[in-house]
Amino acid sequence: MWEIKNKQLVKTFQFETFEEAIVFINAVAKFCTSENHHPEIVNVYNKVKLSFCTHDAGNSLTELDYKLAKLIDTL
Repeated sequence: MWEIKNKQLVKTFQFETFEEAIVFINAVAKFCTSENHHPEIVNVYNKVKLSFCTHDAGNSLTELDYKLAKLIDTL
């Protein structure tokens, strides 16, 4: 479940292996590139933490952040 922390939309995903985590990151990158909106990504072995906010809107949450969260949840 996505959470709001420090004015950001945040979620941690856990995978079986490091390789699966990297495949996920690459899929996220395609969505984000197509929308021209990029999260902070932290990867530690099989865990990937994504954090979204819209810098152009004063580092607040916008519809684009929520749109990308929904797209990522389809992976």
